[in-house]
Amino acid sequence: MIDLRLLREDPDRVRASQRARGEDVGLVDALLSADERRRSSGVRFDELRSEQKSLGKLIPKATPEERAELLQRAEQLKTDVKAAEAEQNEADESARALLLRLGNLVHTDVPVGGEEDFVVLETHGTIRDFAAEGFEPKDHLELGEALGAIDVERGAKVSGSRFYYLTGVGALLELALVNAAIAQATEAGFIPMLTPALVRPRAMEGTGFLGQAAENVYHLEKDDYYLVGTSEVPLAAYHMDEIIDADKLPLRYAGFSPCFRREAGTYGKDTRGIFRVHQFDKVEMFSYVAPEDAENEHKRLLDWEKQWLTSLELPFQVIDVATGDLGASASRKFDCEAWIPTQGKYRELTSASNCDSFQARRLSVRMREEQGGKKTVQPLATLNGTLCAVPRTIVAILENHQLADGSVRVPEILRPYLGGREVLEPIAK
Repeated sequence: MIDLRLLREDPDRVRASQRARGEDVGLVDALLSADERRRSSGVRFDELRSEQKSLGKLIPKATPEERAELLQRAEQLKTDVKAAEAEQNEADESARALLLRLGNLVHTDVPVGGEEDFVVLETHGTIRDFAAEGFEPKDHLELGEALGAIDVERGAKVSGSRFYYLTGVGALLELALVNAAIAQATEAGFIPMLTPALVRPRAMEGTGFLGQAAENVYHLEKDDYYLVGTSEVPLAAYHMDEIIDADKLPLRYAGFSPCFRREAGTYGKDTRGIFRVHQFDKVEMFSYVAPEDAENEHKRLLDWEKQWLTSLELPFQVIDVATGDLGASASRKFDCEAWIPTQGKYRELTSASNCDSFQARRLSVRMREEQGGKKTVQPLATLNGTLCAVPRTIVAILENHQLADGSVRVPEILRPYLGGREVLEPIAK
């Protein structure tokens, strides 16, 4: 959530952010009104409690005639204090509910617009000219089936559409990718983590996934648990309700977990193969840093993602995601999109988001530091970056590194994790 003081001092900035996101601007005024009610009800409660305490001291000293009147007033105060407390609690809950609906403040440099209004910041690698090489590229599913690596028919038979099996070298390729990604992250100073796939509502709400993204979340109603769509959720909640000493920052974690997404609103999109699926594995980077270091950490996360995609020898571009396509928690997001030959376009493989103190405020994760001889406590900043979303990465590798005979060249970084294989070859029929 955003800082309420900022809302009071500069509501126009918050309105502009909501407008840029394409979200409800009226929410700002509703929240300002609720905040005023919350504060005024708190003042009234404090005044009544103060009078109640003062009266409590007067009664023992009062004359019999005065005591009767004071006791009557005390009884009335008891009722008024109880009512004021109820009003304060209700006002607090109302203000918090509205605050939780408000997205993070958009960074001033983010391009304004919708999904297609991103700005390309960088382009890396060379797109292959398959025509010059003398053959038509096959898509990842045709390649994967020939390699005995992907089975979507049985995935659909067992679980429905957008499910799949990785088999044989497909399963080995996933394990190679995960191990290579974790190795890179560990070398960069990240602590590897295997995280829960089921979380309580507060963890999901605290990371901002129960607002605009709620339609894509799987909820187990009987147990009131949520299946995570990314290990960002359990990693953000890992230090929930904790105070971290500033000298321990930055804290960096690399989480590996299964991820579950309903993919609501994507009917008819990417239905072939394993590009857009309901369940997949992912390696996610997550950082806790001091607020003043958040922008630099954001660039570092992007650099680690670029290093990873470069090591996989994939052509890709980096985009600055537009305001209307940001998640609720992100103030700014960079995506790395790999070239997919059979689609003739770049598609998202990784993303890096700066959430500033938005998630930390919701999850009560704070930092303690000493300033001028005094210790202060304040929310820190959180950031996340996808290192390897496995199925999409497999799609990009198969299509970009395919050879004319249907085999696929293995990027050098993965060869040690694939028993030294230099090529994945189709299964003989």
